[in-house]
Amino acid sequence: MVDRSDEERLICVGAIAGAYGVRGEVRLKSFCATPEDIAHYSPLLDETGQREFRLKITRPIKNGFAARIEGIRTKEEADALRGTSLHAPRAALPSLPDDEFYHADLIGLEVFDTGGRPLGRIIAVPNHGAGDLLEIRPPAGGDTILLPFTRAVVPTVDLAAGRVIADPPEGIVKDG
Repeated sequence: MVDRSDEERLICVGAIAGAYGVRGEVRLKSFCATPEDIAHYSPLLDETGQREFRLKITRPIKNGFAARIEGIRTKEEADALRGTSLHAPRAALPSLPDDEFYHADLIGLEVFDTGGRPLGRIIAVPNHGAGDLLEIRPPAGGDTILLPFTRAVVPTVDLAAGRVIADPPEGIVKDG
C-alpha cells in the first residue's frame, strides 16, 4: 500500500454485504454515525484505493440499505462484491468535536499510564454493545489489554503527539 498523507488516508465507512434482489442492487452496511451519510462520500474506494464505487441509496432495509452501484446490473455482479469494504479519504469526513475521535485515528497511538509507563499501542477499537474499548498490545507482547474508552479511564488523547494517557482500573494491567 502506498503511504498517504493524513488527509489522503482512507477511512472505512461501510461494507457491501452482498446482493439485494435480482437486479444488481447491493445490501449496504454503513459505519457512519448518521448511516445515510455514507452516500455523501460517494465515490467510495476499496481498501487499496484502486477501485471506485459510485453508489446511490435506493431505500432502507433491515440492518442497512439497498443501494445501486454504477456499472453493477446483475445479482451475480452484486454478489461478487460481498465483503468489499468501502473507504473515503480522511479529508472528505467532517471534523469532530474535541472529545470525539475516528477509530482509525486512534489505532497505532502509544498508550502510557498516568505515571508515564508505556502500556503498549492501540491495535483496535472494538465495541461489543456496551461502549468502545481500546485493545492495546503491550510492548513486551503477550495478551492484549482491553480498556473502556471512557473519560475516567482515558483522560487524555493527544493525536498530534500520537499518544494516549490511561488510568486503568486496578488489576487490568499486569505488573512486571
